[in-house]
Amino acid sequence: MITSEHLLSIARWAHDLSPAERERAAKGIVERTYAQGEYICHQGDRFDSWCGVVSGLVKVSTVSDTGKAVTFTGVPAGGWFGEGTLLKDEPRKYDLVALRATRLALMNRATFLWLFDNSVAFNRFLVHQLNERLGQFIAVLGYDRMLDAQARLARGLAWMFNPVLYPSVGSYLDISQEELGLLSGLSRQMTNKCLKALEDEGLLKIEHSGVRIVDLPRLARYGE
Repeated sequence: MITSEHLLSIARWAHDLSPAERERAAKGIVERTYAQGEYICHQGDRFDSWCGVVSGLVKVSTVSDTGKAVTFTGVPAGGWFGEGTLLKDEPRKYDLVALRATRLALMNRATFLWLFDNSVAFNRFLVHQLNERLGQFIAVLGYDRMLDAQARLARGLAWMFNPVLYPSVGSYLDISQEELGLLSGLSRQMTNKCLKALEDEGLLKIEHSGVRIVDLPRLARYGE
């Protein structure tokens, strides 16, 4: 388990819990490290933990019956995910892969359900999180059907700066062009080309080990 003080440093939602709730939550969490490229779980696995990214980057994806790889989202440090699976008590419907060395905070299902049953603050957080996630997935479905590669990359990158889903990101994201390509389904060369075009338009700055957002509203609407 972890301490309640450490929980406060890795989970923005924990600040709204009462001290007793926070202590209960911390006792139900362990941390585990995954190597770059390691599967955290496969589609169809029972993985009964609510997951928070302490450091690193996680890809949430699946492969269709025809062999087509589909990426749903990437989760950077500060993001928590998997609440739907725990609430429905079902196997995972997606693969989880560590795109780089990643450390996860894993809350067991019993603790998650105790917070769900007893904490108003935790439920308020879940409602906001689920609402944002639903909006994200509806938007991604539209991107794939209506937008070109550059616009898909711009919109997908903008979602990774969503303050509700990923409150710790700020304006800078430590992410490589290769990782962005894996998340957006683009080759590294196409990712590089699209990023440079977005930089030329004043929407972002490509830095040595990541991307700094200059105009998030325009990036989120790119392609309209």
